[in-house]
Amino acid sequence: MIQLIIAGIVSFLVAIFTTPLLIRYFHHREMGQEIREDGPKWHASKRGTPTMGGIAILLGITAGYFFSGLYAVFSGHESFTASGLIVLGLTLSLGLVGFADDGIKIFFKRNLGLNKTAKLLAQLAIALIFGLLILQFPDQNGLTPGSTFLSFARDIETIDIAAGGGIIGTTLFLVFSYILLAAWSNAVNLTDGLDGLAAGTTALVMAAYTFITFWQFRNSCAAGAAPGCYSVRDPLDLAVLAVSGLGASIGFLWWNAAPAKIFMGDTGSLALGGLVAGLSVCSRTELLMIIVGALFVCEAASVVIQVVSFKSTGKRVFRMAPFHHHFERGGWPETTVVIRFWLIAGMSVALGTAAFYSEWLGQVGVHL
Repeated sequence: MIQLIIAGIVSFLVAIFTTPLLIRYFHHREMGQEIREDGPKWHASKRGTPTMGGIAILLGITAGYFFSGLYAVFSGHESFTASGLIVLGLTLSLGLVGFADDGIKIFFKRNLGLNKTAKLLAQLAIALIFGLLILQFPDQNGLTPGSTFLSFARDIETIDIAAGGGIIGTTLFLVFSYILLAAWSNAVNLTDGLDGLAAGTTALVMAAYTFITFWQFRNSCAAGAAPGCYSVRDPLDLAVLAVSGLGASIGFLWWNAAPAKIFMGDTGSLALGGLVAGLSVCSRTELLMIIVGALFVCEAASVVIQVVSFKSTGKRVFRMAPFHHHFERGGWPETTVVIRFWLIAGMSVALGTAAFYSEWLGQVGVHL
């Protein structure tokens, strides 16, 4: 528990004190965000707002994880595990892709940043490396950071993505890893369109996963094969990463809440999407994350629906996608949209956490 407290406090402090330094630096260099011409007209006032605030989030997550790990080392506990390092590496790698994207927007004044092909190819390379690494590094119980089974609150042993093994099985699993990674990183990226929306929603999701992974640690099969125990390789290290993501998101949100003094940019949103994906895979909860992160899912789905509808019928389902802009164009103030979406995110987080706990109760034979 002390490790989680250290990680949460350090990540929060690093993010909240680093962000204003970034704000001053980008203001001094006159490096600000360009605004979409087809976006809501009132967003024009945001032109020139510093971006790349995701740097503070990445520094917060890394510092929280590092200092918590140092405490564990000096206390004689396990730290810097394969699962934790792989998920952190995934988060930082996607953050670098976002950093390149934001850099193009700022230095070349191109609001679109990296083209879609370059971004998807970078995500593909990262996903392939991630998919291969999580099946390596078995511990003394033979557990690897990830598995080839689809999962909800634990592995569903009847659904093996790499069924049959060999090159075909490995290829299918890597394709699945790419789809999962691209889906979550782009979903969080699409949600980052209003002041505080992505940071606040991510904080809620990370709070849920702090509980979920810590619960897996307290009920790990490594401590004894009790009913309902979890076969997760490094649940405590995953909890440290989750609470680091929580602290960093809250620290950044202090400056990102409306009216935002800085945007996280793709540096932050792609990285946080990677953290979401990595935690879901390594905690064996890919399907559960769909419930916990339902707002991210809805934002991404709204874009898909809009594109499919327009290309097939020539009509738009929403006034503008992602669908948070739909409500803005309907007359809702930006802060109203953000707060109501936070409420939706909070309800989905509560529902997902309840589903996780209910599954455990079913495993131990407790019926509500």
